[in-house]
Amino acid sequence: MSRRLAAIVVALGLALPMPIQAQDGAPVSVNVNMARVLRISAPAATVIVGNPGIADVTIQDPLTLILTGKSYGQTNLIVLNTAGEPIADTLVEVVQMQAGIMTVYQGQARTTLSCAPVCQPVVMMGDDTGFASETLASSQLVQSAAN
Repeated sequence: MSRRLAAIVVALGLALPMPIQAQDGAPVSVNVNMARVLRISAPAATVIVGNPGIADVTIQDPLTLILTGKSYGQTNLIVLNTAGEPIADTLVEVVQMQAGIMTVYQGQARTTLSCAPVCQPVVMMGDDTGFASETLASSQLVQSAAN
């Protein structure tokens, strides 16, 4: 291949959107209520999330994005440069953390505990509303006492 043709192929490859994907080609995954750092290869000016109720993305610096899982599900992430050209377009999957989490069912009422190493209540989507309310109230009480 001539040098000129090789330069054109490289230039075209750099101009095409580059997906932000996990190493195995799967969608970018983040746990609900957690954040993840994404590094991109070209400076970002604008980020667009298909469904902001599922995930949120902020630009930390032009080459670093912070992805936060807000609710279970899938959405897409589009990253644009300063000229409005896409540099990335990928699928984002927000999943429930598995390690150290225990789900307890009492009839139809569901509660969630984080057991690492001692079990403490945590609020997850789908938990019983009474349990969630009591857990949030307890958390707010502890926060106000700390201030």
